[in-house]
Amino acid sequence: MGEYRIALSSDFVKADGSSTFPMFDLGPLGTEPGVAFEYLKSAGEVRADELEGFDALILLGHEFTRASVPSGGRLAIVARFGVGYDTVDVAACSDNDIALTITPDGVRRPVAVSIIALILAVTGKLLIKDRLTRQGPEGFAKKAQHMGVGLVDKTLGSIGIGNIGAEMYRLAKPFDMKFMAHDPYADPAVAEALGVRMVDLETLFREADILCVNCPLGDETHHIVSAERIAMMKPSAFIINTSRGPTIDQKALTQALQEGRIAGAGLDVLEQEPPDADDPILRLDNVVLNPHALCWTDQCFAGIGATAIKATFEVMRGREPRGIVNREILENAAWRQKLEAFRGAFGE
Repeated sequence: MGEYRIALSSDFVKADGSSTFPMFDLGPLGTEPGVAFEYLKSAGEVRADELEGFDALILLGHEFTRASVPSGGRLAIVARFGVGYDTVDVAACSDNDIALTITPDGVRRPVAVSIIALILAVTGKLLIKDRLTRQGPEGFAKKAQHMGVGLVDKTLGSIGIGNIGAEMYRLAKPFDMKFMAHDPYADPAVAEALGVRMVDLETLFREADILCVNCPLGDETHHIVSAERIAMMKPSAFIINTSRGPTIDQKALTQALQEGRIAGAGLDVLEQEPPDADDPILRLDNVVLNPHALCWTDQCFAGIGATAIKATFEVMRGREPRGIVNREILENAAWRQKLEAFRGAFGE
């Protein structure tokens, strides 16, 4: 085995050849002995023919489907740049001896900070007050009509208490809120250490003053925030979503916001991205919207990039990388053979 070859999806570079995200430090790919890297050219869906002869793929926003799997059998890892993997055919990876990794270490703090930012924005009515200020004396005269909501003793609820959900509670501790969550896969020790009361979904929706969605999108969680569950919420409650848009029935949420059946929402994600220009949610004053980019900071992307590169290097050295999604790959004999071959060629 000569070189360890790493491909990067074409959306990492602009049309002029410059880096889309210069804070993603590619330096280690150029200085690590035995490593060569190239950008792919295909857009939208990664093409299998372009991946022939590569050992690893670092994937940004493009799709990796069953048709993307190269026939040569050399590809060993798809390192997703981020934590969402709804653009990746996980079964296709497993069936073809490919590990799929995500970068939880890189997004834990940035996304949790984004959640806190949305909580403060919606409860403090930040956007409304910004608009009033820009109206001059006329706006200032209306400020008493837009009182914010304090957080002390309010209940912060979460669907999910995993990597990001747990970090959210750590950051929220100084606000002196009550914590509750629903997560059938939660580690009870983590919940206990954070002071989070674990409850069923119905209790969560009925009692939470601020309900945050911190679960991945899947069959179990598609529209987990449904019309029926929104109807259980307090009229003073807020919904925050930084996970994936389809976890919420957006039509039901929009109607509830329009009718004042809940107080507001902070959304970094939408069911359709980008939304249609006439989507009614865009015209609401009681929702704060972001284009699935609130956590996008220099530090966030530097951390994600470093984590993705580290995963590809771990495989190169014949070691199991962190953040594997398809955990069954660890028992896959053909994938283990790939690791052994890499260890023999590049191991320390």
